[in-house]
Amino acid sequence: MRGRWRIFRHEAGQAAGPPAWAYVVLFCASLLLGVWSAGKYSAVVMWPANGVLLAAFLQLHRRQAITVLSICLALNIAAGFVRGDPPLFLWLNVALNFAQVFIAGIIARRVCGAALDLRRPRRLLAFAALAVTPAVLFCTLVVVSTAAVVRDYSPALYIFTLERFFAMEALGLLTITPILLLLARRHRFRDDVSSSGPVEAAALMALVAVVAVAIFAQSSAPLLFLIFPAGLLLVFRASPTTAAVSILMVTVIGGFATLNGHGPLTLQRIPETPDLAQVPAVLHHLQIFYAFVLTMIVTALPTSTIVSERRRMMARLEARARAARTAMRQAEAANAAKSRFLALMSHEMRTPLHAVVGYSEILSRRPGLARAARSQVWEIQRSGTALLTLVEDVLEISRGDTIACLETVDPATLLDQACAAAREAAAAKGLTIRAEVRPGAAAPVVADPRRLRQILQRLIANSVKFTAQGEILISAAREGDLTVLRVADTGTGVDPALAVSLFQPFVQADDTIGRAHVGAGLGLAVARRLARAMDGDVTLETSSPMGSTFAVRLPLPRACPDTAPAADQPLAGEPASPARILIVDDHPANREVARLMLTPLGCEMFEAADGEEAVVLATTVPFDLILMDVRMPGMDGLAATRAIRALPGLAGRTPILAVTADAMPEDAARCREAGMDGHLAKPITHATLFAAIEAVTANAPAALPDTAAAA
Repeated sequence: MRGRWRIFRHEAGQAAGPPAWAYVVLFCASLLLGVWSAGKYSAVVMWPANGVLLAAFLQLHRRQAITVLSICLALNIAAGFVRGDPPLFLWLNVALNFAQVFIAGIIARRVCGAALDLRRPRRLLAFAALAVTPAVLFCTLVVVSTAAVVRDYSPALYIFTLERFFAMEALGLLTITPILLLLARRHRFRDDVSSSGPVEAAALMALVAVVAVAIFAQSSAPLLFLIFPAGLLLVFRASPTTAAVSILMVTVIGGFATLNGHGPLTLQRIPETPDLAQVPAVLHHLQIFYAFVLTMIVTALPTSTIVSERRRMMARLEARARAARTAMRQAEAANAAKSRFLALMSHEMRTPLHAVVGYSEILSRRPGLARAARSQVWEIQRSGTALLTLVEDVLEISRGDTIACLETVDPATLLDQACAAAREAAAAKGLTIRAEVRPGAAAPVVADPRRLRQILQRLIANSVKFTAQGEILISAAREGDLTVLRVADTGTGVDPALAVSLFQPFVQADDTIGRAHVGAGLGLAVARRLARAMDGDVTLETSSPMGSTFAVRLPLPRACPDTAPAADQPLAGEPASPARILIVDDHPANREVARLMLTPLGCEMFEAADGEEAVVLATTVPFDLILMDVRMPGMDGLAATRAIRALPGLAGRTPILAVTADAMPEDAARCREAGMDGHLAKPITHATLFAAIEAVTANAPAALPDTAAAA
């Protein structure tokens, strides 16, 4: 036989439980007990020898099992000779004993699983009903029917003998085999944590033994029911193995007392049936005792397995809950580490790009620069800007959703800021960029300006890349409760086959080695991701060979009048001409880039290398604007800003613009919490710097010259 119908245990199974010789010893003890009981009382309470054989058959490997069964076969034959059994019944008894073991064993392998885990209620019931019952019933029918033919049993005697033999054999299998299997396979059940410890289990066993002795030591009252409270207490607190041992213990105590004529079972009236007149009274009492023991087995063992299963499930649930909590902590730690890594990489990559982009733009504006040199500087500037866009896209697509920083946003200003970054690239290709706010969309809205700018900048950059001539129109409209931002171009359009996967990361219109356009294919994916983070979406609205239109639909509420930007009086007062600007940065190159970009404004510029120096200067010199770096040794930009805001008078209200390589949303939020009026991520250009200055000095229009004209 193969699979689950194999006869013997698989050779790869772990050796466990009693050694082979122990089964032989237990079988000998069972035979001696049976011979002694039959000789002294002319009756046997139960036949445990078959239970030992069945456990050996199920537990031992093939070679050991065959050896043990062969030795036990010889011992069983010898015991029959010692008892003086007639030859017919001697050989029939031995044959049926082993047939019973083989039938029950083979069926048990099929219905109880490879592990023979009798703690499981379903498997225990399957073992009792599908393996033990048919095997015992078959053998009992054969032996009792043979005896009835030989000794001419009456129907009543036949039924009585059948019941007695069935109960005697079944008790042996239902008590001895589960105990030996559970003890042998404890290594598989280490996750089974019972409610009681060894001391409590021993105390409960002692309680059951005391109650059993008290019940069967008297013969005046039918007190058998008293065993169940103590037994159920043990069942609910101890393991199935302990419950099975306790049943065996009660069986031994009650059986010995019944055989000796003690106990409440002796109160049972013996029916006056002529056909059973020759049956000794002790056998009638044993019939009731069998019913009592079977009731205990049916009550205690299934209940014990159910309770054990519940404990095991609760333990697994708790283990999984602990694992889930551990996994959640690990995920949170990994997410925090990822956030720190992204913030660090963003800062470290932006810092050198700041010098590349800044100096290249300054050089491109230098008068008298040779045509070839100007072209080379333009390529440096274009490549630096492309690299910056790629860095931003990779960082944006890598990090999780960030918390929105809601502010009052003016649509016209938003469109101008979004267009500023692409105007030079568009002008280099001869393209025109126009911004248009449709009627009904001019009112300020509440939104995250950073996300909106990033969405529009990526859509505009995409249009500039794929448009050879014509114009790009950026418009804002209001459609019901939605703000709709559209980017329309006169480019080549989008291939319909690509429209389905257009917004997936790393998807490009042409990904061959001969493609005309470069890029990682992240711009549109980042734009849609940012829009969906604001409960909106980005779609390809129209596309044809004459151009494409991308639409951004966002549920942006209109700003209340009291939250809209107010044109109050200048906070810093009317400054003297020229305006004073303080540049705070620990890198000399960064200070020089900012100074060279601001030179066209004709401002009086001061420099500070750290936060402490900036606070000292802000205390002594009235500034119209402070450009503040964040990461600096000693006192950082956040601490310096808080110190300046604590200064009395106009000095504490000086507009402060963060100019930093810390470009994550949480970095901008920290800057505003510290008291800064705006946040500008490095690298900077003339356009982005002047737009940021206009934004933070909107409440002080006279403080600085016209930055738009200077740009």
